[in-house]
Parts: sequence; structure tokens; C-alpha cells
Amino acid sequence: MEEPVTRRERPPHLICRSVWAAIATLGCAYFAYLSYASLRDGDFLWQHQLWNSLTWAVWTALAAGLVTETRCWRERILFTLLVLVFALGLLFSLWVSAPFATVREARIATTVLWILATVVGLVTTFGPVSRSSNV
Repeated sequence: MEEPVTRRERPPHLICRSVWAAIATLGCAYFAYLSYASLRDGDFLWQHQLWNSLTWAVWTALAAGLVTETRCWRERILFTLLVLVFALGLLFSLWVSAPFATVREARIATTVLWILATVVGLVTTFGPVSRSSNV
């Protein structure tokens, strides 16, 4: 006899008010600073080595998977912002002949996305947690 398939119950919060939320917030703040420093120094270019592109691809896939695993709106916003910034990194690490103006605008966009992710990370770290999935 076959056993019935049981569905895995997803918790309403993966990282809210946890050490993982704090680590994500610190990581986003660090990358926001690095991105700002690149803008300040006029360093707009992405590296185009295979390992850099593969790293961006792995992080994009990981963040996309986390978006699908959460039911909390704060976590979904955080992981969606991370998907966007990682996808931009992947795109521009692959796009070798991108126009300079486009690359510069992408660097500005990633800086803004990292800052937004830091703010959402702070809300995820210190915001209240309820038992419902629509927090």
C-alpha cells in the first residue's frame, strides 16, 4: 500500500526577528556601502569572469527560491529586492558590451536596491511578529 503524500507546512516566518534577519541586514548594509563607494570613486564597471557570473546566478536562484518559501510580506519584499539586485549583477556581469551610461545607471540602481534591502532588513529584524501569514 502506498502511503498518502503529506504536504509540508511552511512556517509563516523564515527569518523575522531572528539572527538570520540581522545577518541579512548587516550584509545588505555592507553591500550598500560597497556599492556607494564604487559610485563615489567612479568605478561603474562589472567584472566579466565566468566565476563572477556563476556566483551571481547562484545567488539569484537562492533568493528566488526563498521568495517562494515565505508567507510573510516583509520577507517577500526583502528576498524580492535581493533577486532584483542579484539579477542585475548577473545581467551586467554577462553583458560585456553594455554602454557606459547604462552600466552607470545600473550601478546607481543597485545602490538604491541595497539601501532599500537594508531598510526592509531592519524592519524584518526588529518588527513585530504575529502568528498569521499576512504579517
